[in-house]
Parts: sequence; structure tokens; C-alpha cells
Amino acid sequence: MAKTLDVFFEPADNARLAKLCGALDENLRQIENAFDITIARRGEQFTLNGHPAQVLRGEMALKHFYERTENDLSFDEVQLGLVEIANRGEATVASPVLMTRRSELHGRTPRQVEYLRNIQEHDITFGIGPAGTGKTYLAVACAVDAFERELVERIVLTRPAVEAGERLGFLPGDLAQKVDPYLRPLYDALYDLMGFERVGKLFERSLIEIAPLAFMRGRTLNNAFIILDEAQNTTPEQMKMFLTRIGFGAKAVVTGDLTQVDLVRGQRSGLKEAQQVLAGVRGIAFTEFRKEDVVRHPLVARIVEAYDNEAARLERAKAVAGAQAQDEEDKDAESGERKNG
Repeated sequence: MAKTLDVFFEPADNARLAKLCGALDENLRQIENAFDITIARRGEQFTLNGHPAQVLRGEMALKHFYERTENDLSFDEVQLGLVEIANRGEATVASPVLMTRRSELHGRTPRQVEYLRNIQEHDITFGIGPAGTGKTYLAVACAVDAFERELVERIVLTRPAVEAGERLGFLPGDLAQKVDPYLRPLYDALYDLMGFERVGKLFERSLIEIAPLAFMRGRTLNNAFIILDEAQNTTPEQMKMFLTRIGFGAKAVVTGDLTQVDLVRGQRSGLKEAQQVLAGVRGIAFTEFRKEDVVRHPLVARIVEAYDNEAARLERAKAVAGAQAQDEEDKDAESGERKNG
């Protein structure tokens, strides 16, 4: 059952209304996509149509962004604001404040807030969930925060050098140049949170280190903030090796998405095994993100949901096929017994 709702912004302020709508009504299209509604505008009147609950969220979004039109609305502001509005109403505690170059950085969803608190309160934290939920970015932000507050002496970022379903073959250059493509998301997060020049200086002083997971063997990392990214592509042996690198005064965060394992077929993911083996171990926290925590384009959450639905359908079909095969075996066995009898 659809609902139609009119929203007015009076007295009309054309400059603020233009900022609210964005270039070519880009901001309105984002709100429509986020809540699956339609928005028609005539002057200061906005007419929303769609599912009643989503229409109310759309109204909340319009009012929320209109209050911020004293300045221009950036694409990121709208995207992040929509995530917060979509999750509004879920009980949550205040998000920790992080000391980074991005002063507005905070948890946008209840599980992001839980993740940040887990990182601050535990020596080892696992962040598991779909792409776009902020697992890596927030972990790097916590590392920068701990470094700026002098809680740790250095930052170590690592990930397994596993190709995502491709075979890149020979890569030119020295060792650093060969592994850089695998570690680029970590560089990008650091540059965004600390600035290019400062990150470069910290690299020179070895206060920030980014390396493939294989380079961690044999080391003990004291007074460091260590992040293992893309952990779904570790083997159980690699995961155990990494977790036993943790030294005194160290904090570790492990992130990964169990739906995007790029290991060879039949190879068990070290992240999946760790999730089972370490559940309930004191001092280790797990945060499991869902599609509602995606802070990228609204379509990303729908793509994640579509793949989850398809995986569930295949599991059901597999279970039905297995039950049918078992029934056939039982019938054959029963028929054989009758003949022998």
C-alpha cells in the first residue's frame, strides 16, 4: 500500500532549495534510491510517494539535509547521512570520537559504533561482513587515533597477496612495487586520515609499515596497532601465525568478508575457522556487519541482499535435492529387501 506525502519548506529560499536538490536533482535521486520512493518537486513543495515507512524516512531525510544547506551538500555527506537515517531508531550508544584528520568521522550505524568500541576495549577484534560496511576504513581510523594519542608506537597493516579471481602473472618492479597493488586500499585510507605528506614521513621513519602477510612470520609486534585486512583469504595456518605475532602493548584488528573468499577451491578460510575456534575467548571481540551497514552507493546494499538471497535459494535447493536423493535410496533399499525376502 503506497502513501503520498507533501513536504513544504517555507518561506521559500531558492538558494537553499537548490543545494537541497543538488545539481540536476542529484541529491533527490539519492534519497529516492536509498528508500525506494519517488519525489516530485514544485517550488518549495516536495511530494513523496512509496511505502509508508519509507516515505516517512524520505521526509526525515529532506528535513535533515535542508537544515544543512547553509553550506553546499557534498556527495559523501548525503550518502553518509542517508545511512544514519536508515538506521535511526535502533538503540545505540554514542559513537567514540576518533583523533584523525576527518573530524566528522564516527560510527554511522549501531554495528559500526559497536565495532569501534570493541576495538578500543579489546586486544583483538574481528570485523566480519559484506563490502562497504567500513570494516577496513574504521580499523585504520582507530589505528591512527591510537597512534595520535601515543597509545601505540607504530602502525602495521597487512593483508594476504591473493588475487580476486584473476591471475595477474608476472608483475614488474622491485618487491615493494609487486605487492603495492594488493595493499592500495590501506594506503588510500591512511592518506585520507593523516594526509599524504605526514604518511610519507612516517613511512620513512618506519612508524607505519604495510606488508604482505607472509612477511609477518617470525616477528613479534610490541606496542603496535596491527590490522589484517582481507582475512577471508588467509589459510588456517596463516591466521594462527598472524594472531601469535601479537606482543605486549599491541592491539590487533582482523577484517574480512566470508562471501568473497578467493582461495583455491577446497581450501578452508582461516577467518571462518577463527570465527568458530575463538568464539567466547576472553579478550577477543567479534562484530558481524549486515547489509544495513553498507555506507556506499545504495545499490551496493541491494546487490549484497540479492547475492545473499540467491545463496539462500541454492542452499534450500541443495537441501531439497539431498532429501529427494535420500528418499530414492531408501526406496531402492526397501525394494531390494522385498526381493531378497
